[in-house]
Amino acid sequence: MAPTRQQWISLPAAQPSRFALVPAQAGPLRSLAIVLVVVVLLLVGTGVAMVQSAGQVVAIANGSNPWSGALRQGGYALVGILCMVLLSQVSTRTMRKFAWWLLGIGFLLQILVYTPLGYEAGGNRNWLQLGPFSAQPAEFMKFVLLIWVATVLTAKEPLLRRWQHVWIPVIPVVALSMFINVIGGDLGTLMILGALIFGCLIFAQIRARILAGIALLGVAGVAIMTIIKPNRVYRLTHFFEVDCLTDIEHAMDMCWQSLNGFWALSAGGMFGAGFGNSKAKWQWLPEAETDFIYAIIGEELGLIGTLGVLALYLVLAVVCIALINRFTTPFARILTGGAVVWIATQMIVNIAVVLGYAPVLGVPLPFVSAGGTSLISTLLCVGAVLACVREEAALVALNEREDSEHGEVVALAGQEGFPAARR
Repeated sequence: MAPTRQQWISLPAAQPSRFALVPAQAGPLRSLAIVLVVVVLLLVGTGVAMVQSAGQVVAIANGSNPWSGALRQGGYALVGILCMVLLSQVSTRTMRKFAWWLLGIGFLLQILVYTPLGYEAGGNRNWLQLGPFSAQPAEFMKFVLLIWVATVLTAKEPLLRRWQHVWIPVIPVVALSMFINVIGGDLGTLMILGALIFGCLIFAQIRARILAGIALLGVAGVAIMTIIKPNRVYRLTHFFEVDCLTDIEHAMDMCWQSLNGFWALSAGGMFGAGFGNSKAKWQWLPEAETDFIYAIIGEELGLIGTLGVLALYLVLAVVCIALINRFTTPFARILTGGAVVWIATQMIVNIAVVLGYAPVLGVPLPFVSAGGTSLISTLLCVGAVLACVREEAALVALNEREDSEHGEVVALAGQEGFPAARR
């Protein structure tokens, strides 16, 4: 009788490939990650070009470098892309480990706005001056809360059918961040933060009645924050009562920015006046390179250009939803869901303001508007999503390898001399 022989196979856990922005293994995850990176880089590149065009006239008038827009926004873009690449190499476990530390840093930066380091711009006190650089902590807090809320909801996933575990600690912490921000007068950022958190809750599969309660609380909070500041009440009343296109009386007052935005869009026609040929940027349109950069895109690149930008955002959203459907870990689903709701809501609000469907709120166009903190924060968000994609691809590769090895062992077990072969 032949002696019994056994074969033991040990499968090492697969690790995400290091220093690769997208998964190395061919498959849907790799394809989706490549499309995501390409779309984001196209939006960032569009932003650098349009910020240069929109701000060139003002730069020359102020005696600055005519290329200061491209140099400044391009510098922010390089820093943001580097941050995106570096964060994409970080494990989600590390992100969750440091989520509370990030939250503490975020709150500290928000509070510093009300110290001598902070200053007011555009009627809102939400800026920090750090030597030659300025920063907007509220923009960084979007990324911080995205990581932190995804971490908390993941840890409490088995308990999320009870409203107490959904509300605590998420709602008090988010409400505190919003309160600190709204004291400075920035209602637009508050609304984006609310949408981001709501997106995380939706993709955490929170029950509908709990979501409804949180939504009612959010609407009530926005209403209260609007009422307590007379300037907000005046702007809201003006938006609903005055037609800027027909009311000449307000053309030089509250309608000035909206009117010049309309004229810039209409002047572009189908194909635009050509890159660099905007007239509105000759100090007619306030905030041409930030909140109203979409109007400059419409004037210089026409309807084709504006639709092209919208198409890029649509592709980004579709890619993120496709990734969510392929993720098997709750942290990846919640984080990516919150990210896509954040970017989509901010884009919709910005364009709605330019088109006159919403009052002026001071919300930048993601990846495109001038502003270092906003650009770097959104690129960090993309880096976090790419980290989730890499880990999911590694998990898929491990499962496929286990299935393959299992098949080999089963075949080997049936051969003569290996009756007890097993994994």
